Amino acid sequence: MANIGFRILPMKRKVERSVVEQYRNVVTPHISDNLNRVYAIGSNLRPYHKEGRLLGTALTVRTRPGDNLLVHKAIDMAEPGDVIVVDAGGDTTNSIVGEIMMQIARKKGITGFVIDGAIRDLGAFERDNFPVYAKGVTHRGPYKDGPGEVNVPIVVDGMLVHPGDLIVGDEDGLAVVPYEFAEEVLHKVKAQEIREKEILDSIENGTIDRSWVDETLKQRGCELNDLAKQV
Repeated sequence: MANIGFRILPMKRKVERSVVEQYRNVVTPHISDNLNRVYAIGSNLRPYHKEGRLLGTALTVRTRPGDNLLVHKAIDMAEPGDVIVVDAGGDTTNSIVGEIMMQIARKKGITGFVIDGAIRDLGAFERDNFPVYAKGVTHRGPYKDGPGEVNVPIVVDGMLVHPGDLIVGDEDGLAVVPYEFAEEVLHKVKAQEIREKEILDSIENGTIDRSWVDETLKQRGCELNDLAKQV
C-alpha cells in the first residue's frame, strides 16, 4: 500500500537535453506569451543569486513547511541538468536550503533551486551565480523529519509543476514549459523572436505601424476624441 505523503518516486520522463539547450537564450516573456501567459510561477518567488539564468528539468519535492529531509534526498537523486523545485507551502518561518546544500548541488551538476519557501545564508547566494529563486529569507534552519514526497506533481506559488517539466528563470521570473509542449513552444518562441526583431527594426527606421491601437479601441466600442489628430 502506498504511503501517500511520505514517498519517493522515480523520474519517469523529462524534456530531452537537446531540447533544453535550445532554450538557453530564450527569455521568460516569450515563453509566457506562447503559453497564453498562464504557465508562470508567481511573482512571489524572486532571484537571490548574483546573476545568470536558470535552465533545467524539474525534480519536484513536496515537503512539510520548514522541513528539508526530502530536499536532501532529492539532491542525492538528482542528475546533471536537474532543477530542484520545492513546494514548501510558501511558508518562510524556516529555511529550506542554504550554502552547504548549494555547494553539494553544484558539485552534482544540479542547475538551480526553486523554493516556495525560504532560504538562508543570503550573502553566499548573492555572491554566487548558482541560480536560486525563493519566497524569502530567514536565519532559522530547517527540521529534518519529513514527511514529504519526491517526483510528484506540486504547486509552486500557484503554478502546477510536474516532474520532468522544463524550468526557465531569468530577471523577469520563472516560466514552466510542460514536458509535452516543450518542442512546440520552442518553435513558436523562435517565430516570435523574428517578429519582435522586425518590430524593433521598424521603430529604428521610422516605419512602425501603430494603426492597430485605434482599430482595437474602435472594436471595443471606445469613443475616440484624439486631440492630437484634430490639430
